Amino acid sequence: MKVTKITLLICSAVFAVSCSTTKTYTINSKSGTSTQGTAKFTQTGKMVEMDLNVYKLTPGIHAVHLHEKADCSATDGTSTGGHWNPAKDDHGKWGAEHFHMGDIGNLSADKDGTARLIFKTDKWCIGCTDESKNIIGKGLIIHAGKDDFMTQPTGNAGGRVGCVEIK
Repeated sequence: MKVTKITLLICSAVFAVSCSTTKTYTINSKSGTSTQGTAKFTQTGKMVEMDLNVYKLTPGIHAVHLHEKADCSATDGTSTGGHWNPAKDDHGKWGAEHFHMGDIGNLSADKDGTARLIFKTDKWCIGCTDESKNIIGKGLIIHAGKDDFMTQPTGNAGGRVGCVEIK
């Protein structure tokens, strides 16, 4: 009986630790660019990790934001709407005094236009019932320029060169 209980506890713990949800998406090029790559979202427990691999960007700094809608139908990416901001906070840098759920930050493309950004947070979830945290139904946008973390409401990040529909 004792061995059965211990085995059951160990199996339950292994299952709980290994339980995760992963969704991988292709980046759609926008605004006449050749931007491409993948965005992978993995939730393990209460943590969500975004692994963004982007190619064919112009070298330099590019802002990354979550937007209101999972709709990349517009050629310039504007069909995703504005930044995802369920709490109506000011735009800013993630983790600072003022920021919103769509403020991810910047990624840096090397001379070949390749960039990678890994972002982890417990403020998002994949498919949960809390609409202030659920990223399903949102759009991920890679911008032409960098986020200055100050200009309202967009961070002066420029046009939209890459788009992902998070569904």
